[in-house]
Amino acid sequence: MTSSWASFRAGLEEFYAGPYRRTFARARREEDDLFRMIILAEALGVPDPAAYYTAELMPFLYEDFHAWHRRMGMDRSPLEHIGCC
Repeated sequence: MTSSWASFRAGLEEFYAGPYRRTFARARREEDDLFRMIILAEALGVPDPAAYYTAELMPFLYEDFHAWHRRMGMDRSPLEHIGCC
């Protein structure tokens, strides 16, 4: 009985969310890009009053930095201390 409800729920979820999966992925990527820009604002030269609190998040952003700056239209890394290209 439980597995039939679980499969019914999965079917409904696929029916309602399936057509919008690409839209949800794009919205999430845009939110991640904005978050990354806010974290890297101080390194990019934009004064950031919360730089002290966001500095500890920078190591988590380095692995995706190359894909981010390419999506933002920058051919080369805008930061001297990150040579990803």
